[in-house]
Amino acid sequence: MIGRSIHAWERRLAQVDTNRAVLPFDWGLEWLGRDPASSDPAAEISAWAAEQLVRSDQLYATPATDDYELRGDVLRFPSALETPHRMNNTVTARVFPARSKALGKPRRAVIVLPQWNYPAEGHVGLCQLFARLGITAVRVSLPYHYERRPPELERAEYLLSANIGRTLQANRQAVMDTRRAVGWLAREGYERIGILGTSLGSCIAALTMSHEPCIAAGAFNLVSPYFADVVWRGLTTQHLRAELEGHLTLEALRDYWLPISPWPFIERLRGRGVLLVYALYDLSFPVDLSRDVIREFGRREVPHEAAALPCGHYTTARAPFKYLDAYYLTKFFTKRL
Repeated sequence: MIGRSIHAWERRLAQVDTNRAVLPFDWGLEWLGRDPASSDPAAEISAWAAEQLVRSDQLYATPATDDYELRGDVLRFPSALETPHRMNNTVTARVFPARSKALGKPRRAVIVLPQWNYPAEGHVGLCQLFARLGITAVRVSLPYHYERRPPELERAEYLLSANIGRTLQANRQAVMDTRRAVGWLAREGYERIGILGTSLGSCIAALTMSHEPCIAAGAFNLVSPYFADVVWRGLTTQHLRAELEGHLTLEALRDYWLPISPWPFIERLRGRGVLLVYALYDLSFPVDLSRDVIREFGRREVPHEAAALPCGHYTTARAPFKYLDAYYLTKFFTKRL
């Protein structure tokens, strides 16, 4: 009964967005430095993905920069990955300084990565709560969102679309941008740095933490093992599946997008604080996938904490569930940082 009600609520909320663009399928080899005229683009993408899994430290390597500019609460810096879209090559972040330092505690900060197509004020309330608790919060803009969005888009479709190569490169860019935000915090003297990602942001957060040793703790809010499975099965992305389905299988897509999936990198989170949050009635990140992640952490004996929300994906942001979610997240970081 509860599940049916939540699912109906989720479907109503999913229908609010009426401006989803269905971009055409494309292998996007040019985004990966491969020949777009290849006679076998599937083999090219497969070979690229296999190479990157072996050399993921190089894939996500991020050159340091001193070109940071903080004006008021807005931090700007150049993306480490240049794209053809000029506005997307500057990262913006909102900084919420800790209101006080807890006695005997080091300087603490949390990088906050919102969901795909987050609202302009998304996660601001949570960032303000962190600040009140003595933890500086930095909400980092995702590629192609808001001021980073090219004029031809209404939504951030270039971060996630049926263009295989561009999706890989855009999410790689998101990780590199986040690592530069971590670099700014380290330069500013923060001694304990955490990362929090929600939905698509949780995937980016897991990839970042897997490749950034300065991050001491990570909370992954709504989790899934594979990037492809969420796109293929999720309520939010059914328009993308419709465009992908005629060109490839889920199994092939899973392999192509494995370098931007958390699953291969679980072992790299060993020895740091990890919180996995999932929703019991999630239609966008199906709950069986979330449980697969949690079981895999247990199977590999990678220490972690887990919390279940009695709601769905969209309803995580609605009362009363958002308060329970905030409780789990803030409790974790006040303890782990």
